[in-house]
Amino acid sequence: MKRPTQRETNPFPYSDDNKRYHTFDYYLKRRYGGKCAVIPLDAGFSCPNIDGTKGTGGCIYCSGWGSGDFAPSPDLPLSEQYAVQKAKISEKWTCTRFIPYLQAHSNTYAPLERLKPVYDLLPTLPGAVAVHIATRPDCLSPAIGELLRELSEKIDLTVELGLQTVSDKTAEIINRRHSLDDFRAGFELLRNAVPKARISVHLIDGLPGETEDDMLRSAKTVGEIGADEVKIHLLHVLDGTPLADAYRRGEYVPMTFDGYIAIVAEQLTLLPPSCVIGRLTGDGDRRTLLAPLWSVPKLAVIDAIDRLLFENGLYQGCRL
Repeated sequence: MKRPTQRETNPFPYSDDNKRYHTFDYYLKRRYGGKCAVIPLDAGFSCPNIDGTKGTGGCIYCSGWGSGDFAPSPDLPLSEQYAVQKAKISEKWTCTRFIPYLQAHSNTYAPLERLKPVYDLLPTLPGAVAVHIATRPDCLSPAIGELLRELSEKIDLTVELGLQTVSDKTAEIINRRHSLDDFRAGFELLRNAVPKARISVHLIDGLPGETEDDMLRSAKTVGEIGADEVKIHLLHVLDGTPLADAYRRGEYVPMTFDGYIAIVAEQLTLLPPSCVIGRLTGDGDRRTLLAPLWSVPKLAVIDAIDRLLFENGLYQGCRL
């Protein structure tokens, strides 16, 4: 008798393969009928934690590119950045649906007269089916909410909020310069002002001083708040950052492979099944990545998470 496959025995409802969590790919196929390519863009915005409004230097792990390490130069007009990225993607695979993603720095942090032309351009980019805008929860206001609402009437919109941790103690250590209360206020403003927008929340595992309980509490809290999507990142040590200095002094020890796999699997069990998992690890720029080097082959990390979930009978939301 043929042994049932992982896919055939998968108890998780939001899946059509062996994945025991609600993948971004599954969401895209259901929403748009097929694969979509995300195109990182850099509109040249800054961050209140860089320009001196709240602080300077950014978070201790910030590369200076503000998480936009893989976006083209902000010196190029956005339409040209988009064309360049589309051309690169077309060399790898055939794709007709694209998601322009304002990724670098805080993309609601600018005067309205500067934000509006950028937001007006995004839905007109060839092949765009949705728009993603990354920002900080403390860079939102009713006026910006109205701009985002107008954008959401033209195209599917996801606003990505960098929370990283629900621990205010950890946020202080990493020089985040906003609190959990700030996040809750920004999330609520966004939900009320832009009801059509999806809200994606970023978490980072392995932050200095964080315990397993801290990381699990972050996932559980975000699920309870009602995030539509969660992106889980591994903390990378990048050269040229304060974190890199601490790492060299032996003051910061990155997560191990097994430790990261175990905590991500547990975090998934605490997130509602309907919540889309935008990612389970991140990319560290190989030119500046100091540690952990085991993170470079991302597929190996994801495969290990899949295996752990299967072998232990776990799946997203099973502990709720």
